[in-house]
Amino acid sequence: MRSADPGTQVETYASLHALPADAEPLFATAASFFSTRAWWEMVLAHAIPPGSQPQLLLIRIDGEAAALFPMLLDPAGGSLRALTTPYTGLSEPLVGPARDRGLIFTALARFCRSFSVVRMDALDQSIEVDLTLGARRAGFAIARFDHFGNWHEDIANLDWARYLASRPGALRETIRRRGRRAENLIGADFRMFRDNNDIQLGIAAFQTVYARSWKQPEPYPAFNPAQVRAAAAAGAGRLAVWSITGNPVAVQLWIVEHGRATVLKLAHDEAFKAHSPGTVLTAWMIRHMIEQEHVTELDFGRGDDPYKQGWAADRRQRIGLMLINPRRAGGMMVLARHTLGRIRARFRPTG
Repeated sequence: MRSADPGTQVETYASLHALPADAEPLFATAASFFSTRAWWEMVLAHAIPPGSQPQLLLIRIDGEAAALFPMLLDPAGGSLRALTTPYTGLSEPLVGPARDRGLIFTALARFCRSFSVVRMDALDQSIEVDLTLGARRAGFAIARFDHFGNWHEDIANLDWARYLASRPGALRETIRRRGRRAENLIGADFRMFRDNNDIQLGIAAFQTVYARSWKQPEPYPAFNPAQVRAAAAAGAGRLAVWSITGNPVAVQLWIVEHGRATVLKLAHDEAFKAHSPGTVLTAWMIRHMIEQEHVTELDFGRGDDPYKQGWAADRRQRIGLMLINPRRAGGMMVLARHTLGRIRARFRPTG
């Protein structure tokens, strides 16, 4: 335990099971799948880099559990960062209701003063002000960076026909032609897996297609199957499979929560590329989401893959913040490099 401010303490824990009982209600504040207890169980079990150690920072105010920040410690390098992964779509702390966010973020930053640099990433821009103010109160310099784009669209007032009409012409034509062919293709079958009764069949199809796709091997191979199971157990998972003559050719994992449908993973078998399986399955899933699930927002997860701009009209920037401690030698070096980089960028010729 470390005291950060009068009335505040920061406790560190290595696992979810080690957390005290009064920290459990914080998980009820999760605003997305990426901050649920199920998510952190998957990350801790399957996505911790070798040699790194989880540090769950529990912040208390006047003795009460007020916030939880999952972090990752690299003992060899002496660095601390947010516990994000290549699968994280949004990183956000668990903060109890009616809590003083300024006090919480200041307590976090003061705890972090023993590190030269602390990296926070996959953040929504709405958290920037609170985190920046807290860090500056603790004596940190701040370096902001763009982490990844997130394509999304509000579809609250759209039915399938109006949604389709608002897509680019080339995509509409592909959906029309390939969709019609898929409907008439002998042996073609769409299926959705969404509960634990049959999820293993869906996982088997998912892994088969993924192995035959253009995708690079996963850095944490056990993570995707665990993610599918956890999402199904939470009632939020939708694993869609398009098969032709019994062979799965395209798969997609979606999460449905709070009126929002987010695609987390997708892949198709390159041998069936002529059928545009990714486009066909995406169209089928979005129509299902609109007509059956009545979602109000589509979210295409992390990254600026070109295809996403056809399916979603809006882009938001997920950001990162580097908390740089100028009182430590390592922090001074990082701050000097960052400052020099900004000076060079300012005077770089634009013509």
